[in-house]
Amino acid sequence: MDRLSGLDASFLYLETPAQLMHVCAVMVLDPATMTSPYTFAALQDRIGEAVRDVPGFTRKIRGVPLGLDHPVWVRDRNFDIERHVHRLAVPTPGGYAELMDLCAHLASLPLDRSRPLWEMWVIEGYRDADGDEKVVVFAKMHHATVDGVSGANLISHLCSIEPDAAPLVPVEQRHPRDPGRGELLGRAVIGTATRPVTLVKVLKPSAELVTKSIGRARRGTAMAAPFSAPRTSFNGTITSHRSIAMADLDLDEIRRIKKASGTTVNDVVLAIAGGALRAYLAERDELPSSSLLATVPVSVRDSSRRSGGANKVSALFTKLGTDIEDPLERLHMLAERNQNAKEHHNAISADALQDWAEFAAPRTFGLAVRTYANLRLAERHPVVHNLVISNVPGPPIPLYFMGARIEALCPLGPVFHGAGLNITVMSNAGQMHVGAIACRESMPDTDALVRHFPAELERLSEAVGD
Repeated sequence: MDRLSGLDASFLYLETPAQLMHVCAVMVLDPATMTSPYTFAALQDRIGEAVRDVPGFTRKIRGVPLGLDHPVWVRDRNFDIERHVHRLAVPTPGGYAELMDLCAHLASLPLDRSRPLWEMWVIEGYRDADGDEKVVVFAKMHHATVDGVSGANLISHLCSIEPDAAPLVPVEQRHPRDPGRGELLGRAVIGTATRPVTLVKVLKPSAELVTKSIGRARRGTAMAAPFSAPRTSFNGTITSHRSIAMADLDLDEIRRIKKASGTTVNDVVLAIAGGALRAYLAERDELPSSSLLATVPVSVRDSSRRSGGANKVSALFTKLGTDIEDPLERLHMLAERNQNAKEHHNAISADALQDWAEFAAPRTFGLAVRTYANLRLAERHPVVHNLVISNVPGPPIPLYFMGARIEALCPLGPVFHGAGLNITVMSNAGQMHVGAIACRESMPDTDALVRHFPAELERLSEAVGD
């Protein structure tokens, strides 16, 4: 029996009609590389054949009686690929703007929890900037099933390094067992009875962490603190409507800047994001005097002691230097602060977030989230953080999705009440793809932000010099 971890289940409990907890990806494909001419029916059949023995694609959630414990994964005995892979066409004239509007609409729709929590929309008729027709796949997976790393691994089941080569990841064979109602109830009762003992084990290291964090704060070596962010137009109660934009950056240039400045790729990406946000807010006379605060998810997959669970992540907080005009000064500031944040984060148990998430009660947690949204509390208390920024490492070589070369791969994370903007960057065959998703009411034109990313890379490049 595969029980969801507390962290995986929390993404189910956090979901509301407005706060959708799926992650998305926009894949722009070149069908000319396929070994046989593209047709939707053939692509749908190939995907169906590839995923039928992969539990990550064919399992669904089953609740525990009375909501006494987190749900479990069971195999969908009625799995039907036609319920998961759909066909659409971009409205005329079929350009970037129409594609982004269509993807934003799809991102606004919830996943059906009675089936495996993923779907793909194959979008035809898109023409890129050169006028060449491409096929776009808009993929959605619930955060309860994947984090950044596990999501990339799952998609790898459908990708190869040559058009006709085998998938990058071998097919999994172990499917979750379907337990009876009595077994579910019995395990839930035992888990509830032992929860106080587990709580005691978690409290001691957490108390020690608080003491150490206070010491770091006094020495000025702590990561940025939550609830210290300035308020912006995208920090409030969100709706279900989304806006999406994408941009490409030269990964070699980012690496050159990293080497010349003695920083990291992540430092450079955050500095570019800080500059883009500064420019976006300044254009609207909204630039706050203090720096924006970002939550940066961190994978703990290599250091976690837990074997189960799809999500193995933690997070750190970092100031983006939006109060600094000079791009090179911003980069060096971020490098110093990020080093402190990493050292602070490394002092925290890799499983701390997962340990505490085990105590998320299904009914009360969901009720609390809905109450928080209905009372618009995100607009009443100090801002926890302004946005989420993720950096997901991608393949260094070209990949092929069902035989079609992937020309762009932009992941998109969820947005939250109080932080209605998510920026995700992913490297892919020499490019750094930037994907931004926001609550449409808070940021109607996400492209107005994203178009500053290439400009900020150029500014930083000139500041660093040769």
